[in-house]
Amino acid sequence: MTALEDVLDRVDRTLVEVGDRFPLYADDRWRTTARGSWAAGCWVGLLWLRAKMTGSSRALRDAESWSARLECWADADTATQGLILWYGAAAGSRLGLSDVATPVALRGARSLASRFDARAGVVPWGTAFGDTPDVRARIDGVPGALPLLAWAGDLGIARAHAERHLRLCGAAPAWRWDGTTWRPEAVPPPGWSRGDAWLLLAAADAVAWLGDDFVEPAHAAADAWPGHVPFAVGADGPLDTSAAAIAAVALLKLGRRTEATAILRRLEDDHLVHGGLLNGCYDSHTGVAVDHELVWGDFFLALALAVAGGEVGAHDL
Repeated sequence: MTALEDVLDRVDRTLVEVGDRFPLYADDRWRTTARGSWAAGCWVGLLWLRAKMTGSSRALRDAESWSARLECWADADTATQGLILWYGAAAGSRLGLSDVATPVALRGARSLASRFDARAGVVPWGTAFGDTPDVRARIDGVPGALPLLAWAGDLGIARAHAERHLRLCGAAPAWRWDGTTWRPEAVPPPGWSRGDAWLLLAAADAVAWLGDDFVEPAHAAADAWPGHVPFAVGADGPLDTSAAAIAAVALLKLGRRTEATAILRRLEDDHLVHGGLLNGCYDSHTGVAVDHELVWGDFFLALALAVAGGEVGAHDL
Protein backbone atom coordinates (compact mmCIF):
# COMPACT_ATOMS: atom_id res chain seq x y z
CA MET A 1 0.00 0.00 0.00
CA THR A 2 1.35 3.43 -0.92
CA ALA A 3 1.45 6.28 1.59
CA LEU A 4 -1.43 8.02 -0.22
CA GLU A 5 -3.52 4.86 -0.19
CA ASP A 6 -2.75 4.53 3.52
CA VAL A 7 -3.98 8.08 4.21
CA LEU A 8 -7.16 7.55 2.20
CA ASP A 9 -7.79 4.23 3.95
CA ARG A 10 -7.59 6.21 7.19
CA VAL A 11 -10.35 8.47 5.80
CA ASP A 12 -12.62 5.42 5.50
CA ARG A 13 -12.07 4.61 9.17
CA THR A 14 -12.54 8.23 10.21
CA LEU A 15 -15.91 8.39 8.47
CA VAL A 16 -17.12 5.47 10.56
CA GLU A 17 -15.81 7.00 13.78
CA VAL A 18 -17.07 10.58 13.43
CA GLY A 19 -20.57 9.96 12.07
CA ASP A 20 -22.06 13.28 11.03
CA ARG A 21 -19.47 15.45 12.82
CA PHE A 22 -16.31 17.01 11.40
CA PRO A 23 -12.96 15.63 12.65
CA LEU A 24 -10.51 18.22 13.93
CA TYR A 25 -7.67 16.49 15.80
CA ALA A 26 -7.02 13.05 17.23
CA ASP A 27 -4.98 11.22 19.81
CA ASP A 28 -6.64 7.83 20.29
CA ARG A 29 -9.96 9.18 19.00
CA TRP A 30 -11.04 12.18 16.95
CA ARG A 31 -12.11 15.40 18.62
CA THR A 32 -15.00 16.58 16.46
CA THR A 33 -17.08 19.71 15.84
CA ALA A 34 -20.53 20.26 14.42
CA ARG A 35 -19.46 22.61 11.60
CA GLY A 36 -15.78 21.85 11.20
CA SER A 37 -14.35 25.22 12.25
CA TRP A 38 -11.73 26.70 9.89
CA ALA A 39 -10.52 23.17 8.99
CA ALA A 40 -13.87 22.00 7.61
CA GLY A 41 -12.62 22.29 4.04
CA CYS A 42 -9.61 20.12 4.79
CA TRP A 43 -11.85 17.23 5.84
CA VAL A 44 -14.09 17.65 2.79
CA GLY A 45 -10.98 18.06 0.64
CA LEU A 46 -9.80 14.65 1.85
CA LEU A 47 -13.13 13.22 0.75
CA TRP A 48 -12.75 14.80 -2.71
CA LEU A 49 -9.22 13.37 -3.00
CA ARG A 50 -10.57 9.95 -1.96
CA ALA A 51 -13.22 10.19 -4.69
CA LYS A 52 -10.62 11.26 -7.25
CA MET A 53 -8.15 8.52 -6.38
CA THR A 54 -10.60 5.63 -5.98
CA GLY A 55 -13.12 6.45 -8.72
CA SER A 56 -15.75 5.08 -6.36
CA SER A 57 -19.32 6.30 -6.82
CA ARG A 58 -19.88 5.94 -3.07
CA ALA A 59 -16.81 8.08 -2.37
CA LEU A 60 -18.13 10.72 -4.75
CA ARG A 61 -21.50 10.74 -3.00
CA ASP A 62 -19.73 11.16 0.34
CA ALA A 63 -17.76 14.14 -0.95
CA GLU A 64 -20.85 15.76 -2.46
CA SER A 65 -22.88 15.22 0.70
CA TRP A 66 -20.25 16.67 3.02
CA SER A 67 -19.53 19.60 0.70
CA ALA A 68 -23.20 20.61 0.87
CA ARG A 69 -22.75 21.07 4.61
CA LEU A 70 -20.25 23.87 3.98
CA GLU A 71 -23.04 26.24 2.90
CA CYS A 72 -23.19 27.53 6.48
CA TRP A 73 -19.76 29.14 5.85
CA ALA A 74 -20.67 30.86 2.58
CA ASP A 75 -21.61 34.15 4.26
CA ALA A 76 -19.53 33.85 7.44
CA ASP A 77 -17.38 36.76 8.56
CA THR A 78 -14.00 35.07 8.35
CA ALA A 79 -11.08 35.21 5.94
CA THR A 80 -10.77 31.45 6.46
CA GLN A 81 -13.74 31.11 4.11
CA GLY A 82 -10.95 30.59 1.60
CA LEU A 83 -9.54 27.52 3.35
CA ILE A 84 -13.03 26.16 3.93
CA LEU A 85 -14.57 26.74 0.52
CA TRP A 86 -11.60 26.47 -1.86
CA TYR A 87 -10.52 23.06 -0.60
CA GLY A 88 -13.99 21.89 0.39
CA ALA A 89 -16.47 23.35 -2.11
CA ALA A 90 -14.51 24.38 -5.21
CA ALA A 91 -12.47 21.16 -5.13
CA GLY A 92 -15.14 19.05 -6.81
CA SER A 93 -15.06 21.24 -9.89
CA ARG A 94 -11.30 21.78 -9.80
CA LEU A 95 -10.69 18.01 -9.72
CA GLY A 96 -13.16 17.39 -12.54
CA LEU A 97 -15.53 15.39 -10.36
CA SER A 98 -18.67 17.42 -9.63
CA ASP A 99 -20.04 20.95 -9.75
CA VAL A 100 -22.57 20.36 -6.99
CA ALA A 101 -20.77 22.65 -4.52
CA THR A 102 -19.58 25.26 -7.02
CA PRO A 103 -22.45 27.70 -6.23
CA VAL A 104 -21.46 27.63 -2.55
CA ALA A 105 -17.82 28.31 -3.44
CA LEU A 106 -18.77 31.25 -5.65
CA ARG A 107 -21.10 32.65 -3.01
CA GLY A 108 -18.24 32.51 -0.53
CA ALA A 109 -15.96 34.32 -2.96
CA ARG A 110 -18.55 37.10 -3.33
CA SER A 111 -18.81 37.31 0.45
CA LEU A 112 -15.04 37.64 0.81
CA ALA A 113 -14.89 40.32 -1.89
CA SER A 114 -17.75 42.28 -0.31
CA ARG A 115 -15.80 42.64 2.94
CA PHE A 116 -12.60 43.94 1.34
CA ASP A 117 -11.31 47.04 3.16
CA ALA A 118 -9.70 49.23 0.51
CA ARG A 119 -7.83 51.45 2.99
CA ALA A 120 -6.26 48.52 4.78
CA GLY A 121 -5.84 46.53 1.58
CA VAL A 122 -7.17 43.26 2.99
CA VAL A 123 -10.24 41.18 3.55
CA PRO A 124 -10.17 41.44 7.36
CA TRP A 125 -9.70 38.37 9.51
CA GLY A 126 -13.29 38.69 10.74
CA THR A 127 -15.38 37.91 13.80
CA ALA A 128 -16.72 34.41 13.13
CA PHE A 129 -14.46 32.81 15.74
CA GLY A 130 -15.11 35.34 18.49
CA ASP A 131 -12.56 37.98 17.54
CA THR A 132 -13.29 41.70 17.89
CA PRO A 133 -14.42 43.60 14.77
CA ASP A 134 -11.08 45.39 14.41
CA VAL A 135 -9.43 45.16 11.00
CA ARG A 136 -6.84 42.44 11.35
CA ALA A 137 -4.59 40.59 8.95
CA ARG A 138 -3.41 37.04 9.62
CA ILE A 139 -1.39 34.96 7.22
CA ASP A 140 -3.77 32.00 7.60
CA GLY A 141 -6.43 34.23 6.01
CA VAL A 142 -4.65 34.10 2.63
CA PRO A 143 -4.32 30.42 1.57
CA GLY A 144 -7.52 29.37 -0.11
CA ALA A 145 -8.86 32.94 -0.13
CA LEU A 146 -6.41 34.03 -2.82
CA PRO A 147 -7.23 31.28 -5.35
CA LEU A 148 -10.94 31.38 -4.49
CA LEU A 149 -11.11 35.11 -5.22
CA ALA A 150 -9.01 34.81 -8.37
CA TRP A 151 -11.00 31.81 -9.64
CA ALA A 152 -14.21 33.78 -9.15
CA GLY A 153 -12.80 36.71 -11.14
CA ASP A 154 -11.93 39.11 -8.30
CA LEU A 155 -8.31 39.41 -9.37
CA GLY A 156 -7.79 42.95 -8.06
CA ILE A 157 -8.94 42.06 -4.56
CA ALA A 158 -6.96 38.81 -4.63
CA ARG A 159 -3.82 40.75 -5.59
CA ALA A 160 -4.26 43.43 -2.93
CA HIS A 161 -5.03 40.85 -0.24
CA ALA A 162 -1.96 38.81 -1.17
CA GLU A 163 0.41 41.77 -1.52
CA ARG A 164 -0.51 43.26 1.85
CA HIS A 165 -0.19 39.99 3.73
CA LEU A 166 3.06 38.98 2.05
CA ARG A 167 4.52 42.40 2.83
CA LEU A 168 3.48 42.28 6.50
CA CYS A 169 3.61 38.66 7.50
CA GLY A 170 7.24 37.90 6.85
CA ALA A 171 7.91 39.76 10.11
CA ALA A 172 4.93 38.53 12.17
CA PRO A 173 1.96 36.33 11.32
CA ALA A 174 -0.77 38.65 12.66
CA TRP A 175 -1.34 42.42 12.48
CA ARG A 176 -3.97 44.98 13.49
CA TRP A 177 -4.88 48.14 11.53
CA ASP A 178 -5.68 51.24 13.61
CA GLY A 179 -6.91 53.26 10.63
CA THR A 180 -3.51 54.66 9.73
CA THR A 181 -0.87 52.10 10.80
CA TRP A 182 -0.41 48.34 10.92
CA ARG A 183 0.85 47.02 14.26
CA PRO A 184 1.99 43.44 14.95
CA GLU A 185 0.07 41.28 17.38
CA ALA A 186 1.59 38.93 19.94
CA VAL A 187 -0.53 35.89 19.00
CA PRO A 188 0.22 33.90 16.93
CA PRO A 189 3.85 34.66 17.76
CA PRO A 190 6.71 35.33 15.37
CA GLY A 191 8.46 32.04 14.64
CA TRP A 192 5.14 30.18 14.26
CA SER A 193 6.12 27.51 11.74
CA ARG A 194 2.60 26.94 10.40
CA GLY A 195 2.43 30.68 9.75
CA ASP A 196 5.65 30.38 7.74
CA ALA A 197 4.12 27.47 5.82
CA TRP A 198 0.91 29.42 5.13
CA LEU A 199 3.08 32.31 3.89
CA LEU A 200 4.93 29.98 1.53
CA LEU A 201 1.68 28.50 0.23
CA ALA A 202 0.15 31.95 -0.25
CA ALA A 203 3.19 33.10 -2.21
CA ALA A 204 3.16 29.96 -4.38
CA ASP A 205 -0.53 30.46 -5.16
CA ALA A 206 0.13 34.13 -5.95
CA VAL A 207 2.63 33.09 -8.63
CA ALA A 208 0.10 30.69 -10.17
CA TRP A 209 -2.93 32.98 -10.06
CA LEU A 210 -1.52 36.51 -10.18
CA GLY A 211 1.69 36.27 -12.16
CA ASP A 212 5.43 36.67 -12.18
CA ASP A 213 5.47 39.66 -9.82
CA PHE A 214 5.34 37.11 -7.01
CA VAL A 215 8.10 34.78 -8.22
CA GLU A 216 10.86 36.45 -6.23
CA PRO A 217 9.03 36.60 -2.87
CA ALA A 218 7.75 33.06 -3.35
CA HIS A 219 11.22 31.62 -3.89
CA ALA A 220 12.59 33.75 -1.06
CA ALA A 221 10.00 32.16 1.24
CA ALA A 222 10.96 28.72 -0.10
CA ASP A 223 14.65 29.42 0.51
CA ALA A 224 13.82 30.36 4.10
CA TRP A 225 11.94 27.11 4.77
CA PRO A 226 14.10 24.89 7.04
CA GLY A 227 13.78 21.79 4.86
CA HIS A 228 12.68 19.48 7.67
CA VAL A 229 9.81 19.03 10.11
CA PRO A 230 9.91 22.25 12.16
CA PHE A 231 9.13 22.99 15.75
CA ALA A 232 5.70 24.54 16.18
CA VAL A 233 7.23 27.79 17.42
CA GLY A 234 10.87 28.80 17.51
CA ALA A 235 13.73 26.37 18.04
CA ASP A 236 12.34 24.08 20.73
CA GLY A 237 9.16 22.39 21.92
CA PRO A 238 6.64 20.27 20.01
CA LEU A 239 7.02 19.60 16.31
CA ASP A 240 4.36 20.51 13.76
CA THR A 241 4.18 18.00 10.93
CA SER A 242 1.19 19.83 9.47
CA ALA A 243 3.45 22.81 8.71
CA ALA A 244 5.81 20.52 6.81
CA ALA A 245 2.92 19.02 4.80
CA ILE A 246 1.66 22.50 3.85
CA ALA A 247 5.20 23.49 2.82
CA ALA A 248 5.52 20.37 0.65
CA VAL A 249 2.42 21.38 -1.32
CA ALA A 250 3.78 24.90 -1.79
CA LEU A 251 7.20 23.66 -2.92
CA LEU A 252 5.57 21.38 -5.48
CA LYS A 253 3.59 24.35 -6.81
CA LEU A 254 6.88 26.22 -7.24
CA GLY A 255 8.50 23.31 -9.08
CA ARG A 256 10.92 22.61 -6.22
CA ARG A 257 10.28 18.89 -6.36
CA THR A 258 13.52 17.69 -4.74
CA GLU A 259 12.87 19.67 -1.57
CA ALA A 260 9.22 18.65 -1.46
CA THR A 261 10.10 14.99 -1.95
CA ALA A 262 12.60 15.12 0.92
CA ILE A 263 9.91 16.50 3.23
CA LEU A 264 7.41 13.86 2.14
CA ARG A 265 9.93 11.08 2.68
CA ARG A 266 10.59 12.33 6.21
CA LEU A 267 6.87 12.55 6.98
CA GLU A 268 6.22 9.06 5.60
CA ASP A 269 9.17 7.43 7.37
CA ASP A 270 8.96 9.10 10.77
CA HIS A 271 5.44 10.41 11.34
CA LEU A 272 2.85 8.49 9.29
CA VAL A 273 1.22 5.71 11.33
CA HIS A 274 -1.76 3.72 10.04
CA GLY A 275 -2.56 6.52 7.59
CA GLY A 276 -2.56 9.32 10.15
CA LEU A 277 0.06 12.07 10.16
CA LEU A 278 1.13 12.25 13.81
CA ASN A 279 3.14 14.84 15.75
CA GLY A 280 1.15 17.86 14.65
CA CYS A 281 0.71 20.85 16.92
CA TYR A 282 -2.58 22.76 16.82
CA ASP A 283 -1.77 25.49 19.38
CA SER A 284 1.31 25.41 21.59
CA HIS A 285 0.32 28.76 23.17
CA THR A 286 -2.84 27.33 24.75
CA GLY A 287 -1.66 23.73 24.97
CA VAL A 288 -4.40 22.41 22.66
CA ALA A 289 -3.48 19.26 20.71
CA VAL A 290 0.27 19.80 20.85
CA ASP A 291 1.28 16.29 19.69
CA HIS A 292 -1.66 15.01 17.67
CA GLU A 293 -2.98 13.96 14.31
CA LEU A 294 -4.55 17.05 12.71
CA VAL A 295 -7.12 16.84 9.94
CA TRP A 296 -5.40 19.58 7.95
CA GLY A 297 -2.08 17.76 8.31
CA ASP A 298 -3.66 14.63 6.79
CA PHE A 299 -5.21 16.70 4.01
CA PHE A 300 -2.11 18.58 2.94
CA LEU A 301 -0.04 15.39 3.12
CA ALA A 302 -2.57 13.62 0.88
CA LEU A 303 -2.62 16.56 -1.52
CA ALA A 304 1.18 16.71 -1.68
CA LEU A 305 1.40 12.95 -2.30
CA ALA A 306 -1.25 13.16 -5.03
CA VAL A 307 0.56 16.05 -6.73
CA ALA A 308 3.96 14.35 -6.39
CA GLY A 309 2.51 11.20 -7.93
CA GLY A 310 0.93 13.05 -10.85
CA GLU A 311 -2.65 12.12 -9.91
CA VAL A 312 -3.55 15.77 -9.21
CA GLY A 313 -2.16 18.87 -10.92
CA ALA A 314 0.03 21.17 -8.84
CA HIS A 315 -2.40 24.06 -9.35
CA ASP A 316 -5.70 22.17 -9.31
CA LEU A 317 -6.11 23.08 -5.64
